Amino acid sequence: MDLEVSPALTIPAAELGWRFSRSPGPGGQHVNTSDSRVEVSWNVALSPTLSEDQRARLMVRLDRRLVGGVVTMAASEQRSQLRNREIALTKLAELVATALAPDAAPRRATKPTRGSTRRRLANKEQRSATKQQRRKPSEE
Repeated sequence: MDLEVSPALTIPAAELGWRFSRSPGPGGQHVNTSDSRVEVSWNVALSPTLSEDQRARLMVRLDRRLVGGVVTMAASEQRSQLRNREIALTKLAELVATALAPDAAPRRATKPTRGSTRRRLANKEQRSATKQQRRKPSEE
């Protein structure tokens, strides 16, 4: 089953590698016999699906997650291997989509409004007056 990351990118099932192992946690009678933990891996460095720009962006943004150009996602939340496969694919799609998303627009610095400055200073005066009234009369 192909993995649709975005309308512009679909990872073919042939490029995905699967590994199954025993999952920690509850499992009932089959806990020691079923391999319900799932790992899906995808070779970003060698994928023919990606354009050079997409590959460069993924290599930079996923740098800490890549091992030899391969990104791996694991899922062991559910007792069912099938459900864990779906979860792992969803996680991988979200990770790749987030990494391919364009950069956010840079923040432009703004000045405080005249009204907010006036309110801040009025609040400051009010606080000062409150503290002045708490003093003993002999301190003046």
